[in-house]
Amino acid sequence: MSSQPAVDGAAQVSRVQRKRGRRIQEILTTAAELFGERGYDAVSLEDVAERLDVTKGSLYYYFASKDELAVAAIETLGATWTARLERLVATQEGPVGERLRALIREHVAIAVGEYPAALRLFLVPSTWPDDPRARIKELRRRHDRVFRGLVEEGVASGEFAVTSVGTTLQCMHATMAQAPLWCADQDTRERDKCLDQLADTLMKLVAPAAADL
Repeated sequence: MSSQPAVDGAAQVSRVQRKRGRRIQEILTTAAELFGERGYDAVSLEDVAERLDVTKGSLYYYFASKDELAVAAIETLGATWTARLERLVATQEGPVGERLRALIREHVAIAVGEYPAALRLFLVPSTWPDDPRARIKELRRRHDRVFRGLVEEGVASGEFAVTSVGTTLQCMHATMAQAPLWCADQDTRERDKCLDQLADTLMKLVAPAAADL
């Protein structure tokens, strides 16, 4: 008795699932871009549908409301982005200064190259509803821990000198949030130069004073 029909059926289901996954990812990426560009209140499901060139009804097939879409977009973007940074830290070796610079460089490269508008999602404006605002705060804390761990390691080893770890991180994150404004519209060579200069500049936030060397 042939199992070919069952195999064909499983392959068809797999193709449908992959197609659905790609569609959901496209919706989430587009929604994140719009929320980042305009803010939560200024974006409707109609706006998302228009940018995707689909009907509003087709969005309801995947998401029941704007709030649900916003939370999903924040969750997917923030968790994916931070997971990439966490993997980078977990696999790096060498002096903590080199590892922190590589982390900064990777973060701004992702921001500039992949999510220039969506980066503003994580500024936590007070106009966001409670659920997405709470999730943004959770993701920001997770993201902060990635950088905080390296800065604290460098301070403990004496390689870094800071007046306050918290203040240093606030300055670092605020600067990285502006990276798309400075680097996004340049060609590849100039963009890479811009990202390198930004990473080098931010490393000065943790550099010991000349008298301490």
